[in-house]
Amino acid sequence: MELIAIQNKVFTLRGQKVMLDFDLAEMYEVETRSLKQAVRRNIDRFPEDFMFELTKTELENLRSQNVISSWGGLRFLPFAFTEQGVAMLSSVLKSQKALQVNITIMRAFVMIRQYYSDSTELKQRIESLENEMQVKFKDIYEALNFLLNPPHPERKAIGFKNSHE
Repeated sequence: MELIAIQNKVFTLRGQKVMLDFDLAEMYEVETRSLKQAVRRNIDRFPEDFMFELTKTELENLRSQNVISSWGGLRFLPFAFTEQGVAMLSSVLKSQKALQVNITIMRAFVMIRQYYSDSTELKQRIESLENEMQVKFKDIYEALNFLLNPPHPERKAIGFKNSHE
């Protein structure tokens, strides 16, 4: 399974990167029903920071973004698994395929983390350069303004003077 294909199945829900149960079931080559059953049998291994069930609103949001097909198929709300939850799944499913898929998924999560940390560093660097350029351009504009509008010293008026002045 390609890392890019896996990365396309990682979504952000509740501020966490997650994968949905039906996508994981497809990768592990098991039925979604079987995957959920294995999770429910071992629910103590899946605290809320490892796995949570989507709300109807979250499901509708994913459907409206074309992440999930709105063409039937889901009778129950899907489970969303965080990176730790995906790691725990391989111990619950206990197959060679689950182990191999799990390794690939972990690599995809690592790549996503690297991408976001790299983009954060890049964003900070761009902001720093923008600030430097603003300071330098401000100095240049002040110099140009001075050259274009030099200060005029006060001159004495020439001509007749009033004796009252």
